[in-house]
Amino acid sequence: MVEKEILFIKNNELKLEAEYYQSKTNKKIPVVLICHPHPQYGGNMYNNVVSGVFNKLVSNDISCLRFNFRGVGKSNGTHSDGTGELADVKACIDFLINEKNHERLIICGYSYGAAIGCSAINYSDKVISYISLSFPWDFLDSKYKKLSQTDKPKLFIQGNHDSIARYESFEENFDYYKKPKIRKIIDGADHFYWGFEEQIANEILKFYDSLI
Repeated sequence: MVEKEILFIKNNELKLEAEYYQSKTNKKIPVVLICHPHPQYGGNMYNNVVSGVFNKLVSNDISCLRFNFRGVGKSNGTHSDGTGELADVKACIDFLINEKNHERLIICGYSYGAAIGCSAINYSDKVISYISLSFPWDFLDSKYKKLSQTDKPKLFIQGNHDSIARYESFEENFDYYKKPKIRKIIDGADHFYWGFEEQIANEILKFYDSLI
């Protein structure tokens, strides 16, 4: 039986709702921290894409954690301008390092979660890589583009029918990032990836395997 733990992660006065799975066979492999889409547009840790990735990792016995940003689900607090949400990601990183004793972490963010999550790439040397799904460069302050710059390995996933995190914008912004980097275009997918969850999860699993 798969044992997933529902828990709360402290971020100063806040408590962030999270779900955590610990690998049963190899506790030294990297843990994946998954960040969900924009809270003000219905994003939460049970989003279809987030769930597809989380469940694929669990089924492959890979340690992973998904959580709700402040003000979402049972996480207390209120939505901020992104600064608070970035602090939420850092609190989750600290939790995985200090409380769960993980030595290597990979961030996986979807849409708003990509912009915020990937911006924590340089927060710790134990964060070794990130995976970005539909990074919304056009909708957020350019500081997130700068914060997500790194020479650590990166995977960018993008639907070529995405009209929110626009495909045209993806092509332009991908060139900005330092190597090593990989891009994977999901043919026929829009921003919400309905029906493409398994394909995305498999691409992430393939990238993960290349890092260990």
